Amino acid sequence: MTVSVEDAFAHCEARVKAHYENFPVGLFVPRRKRPYVYALYAFARIADDFADEPIYEGVRQEKLDQWEALLDAAYRGEAEGPVFVALGETVRRLDIPKELLLDLLSAFRQDTVKNRYQTWDELLDYCRRSANPVGRLVLHVFEQEDPELLPLSDAICTGLQLANHWQDAGVDYARDRIYVPEELMKRHGVGTWDFSTGRVTDGFRGLMAELIARTRALFEAGRPLCDRVGRELRFEMRLTWLGGMSILDRIEAVGADVFHRRPSHSTLDKAALAWRAWRWSPP
Repeated sequence: MTVSVEDAFAHCEARVKAHYENFPVGLFVPRRKRPYVYALYAFARIADDFADEPIYEGVRQEKLDQWEALLDAAYRGEAEGPVFVALGETVRRLDIPKELLLDLLSAFRQDTVKNRYQTWDELLDYCRRSANPVGRLVLHVFEQEDPELLPLSDAICTGLQLANHWQDAGVDYARDRIYVPEELMKRHGVGTWDFSTGRVTDGFRGLMAELIARTRALFEAGRPLCDRVGRELRFEMRLTWLGGMSILDRIEAVGADVFHRRPSHSTLDKAALAWRAWRWSPP
């Protein structure tokens, strides 16, 4: 059945709004750009679900291969299904590099076969493909073409990905994944046993303190982006930066016990962060 571009964008919007995030996706994006954000997010969200959700156990690689084939078709102008009709229109209008979307699929595939990380650099390479393309896609949507913005965006996106990993350490372990590098775990005397039992020892708190410090440094490195992007993106960027830093604060506030009290933003927290983003003062 043929799907109109308008209906395809509406389908993507509905898919996005049905999924929980720390902040509603696209809420503060100008209306004329929201369809592109929804299309890109829907593509990534569904592919991520292929890698994560129990319903796809046993067919994860097959589903991701099918998703890549549909992506290839969309870039050839032969889009099938509402997500790819919307995505095809988005990449055509915005000249989106296909490599960014392929990097995301590469990271999702990695999640299906790799559940431990030995070193910090190994984890950063994963973030380079799982998180950094998202920021670069957003820059494309907002026509921010200055190449000096790219490393700033990458730093913030990696920070966001890492903050999410520390926030969801318990959730990830339930899926047999530990993103905390083993070299850092050993340094603090933390083992897989601590994750399986949800033990928050002095060693675990020290480990989390180091992880938070490293992640904060990434956010600080990327902070200039919040003032250098165009006006249309500035508020969203500031809110995103504040939200990521706030998750790190929440982890500290619960004494690093991410197993029993998952740090998250309440409605009041989100309102307060939006106010801070509105009242933002450059350093």
